[in-house]
Amino acid sequence: MSPDSGTIWIVIIGLGIGTYLIRFSFLGLIGGRPLPEWLLRHLRYVAVGVLPALITPLVIWPHATGGQPEPSRLLAALAVLVVGVWSNNVIGAIAGGMATLYGVQFIIGSM
Repeated sequence: MSPDSGTIWIVIIGLGIGTYLIRFSFLGLIGGRPLPEWLLRHLRYVAVGVLPALITPLVIWPHATGGQPEPSRLLAALAVLVVGVWSNNVIGAIAGGMATLYGVQFIIGSM
C-alpha cells in the first residue's frame, strides 16, 4: 500500500520546515554571536566522533558483500588510520585509503 500524493507532500513540506528551523537555530539565532570557549572546545570533536560512526558499518558490514567483512575494506580502513596518525593530514589519509582499497581489489581480482 502506497501513500497518496497529499500525504507525501505533507511529509515533504514538514521535513523542509523542520530542516530550515534546525539550520536557522544555529545560523540565524547564534550565527553572529561569539560562542563560549567550552562550547568551541566540544565542537572540535564533532567530526572526530561522527565520521567513524558513519564509516565503521560500511567497513565491517558492507552492503556490497551481503554483510560479510572484506579484506580490502579492512586493509583500507587500517591504511587510513596509519596514514592519518602518521601524517596528521585528512586528505592524505583519504588518498591512502582509496589507493589501498583499489590496489587490494585489483590484486585479488574482486573488482
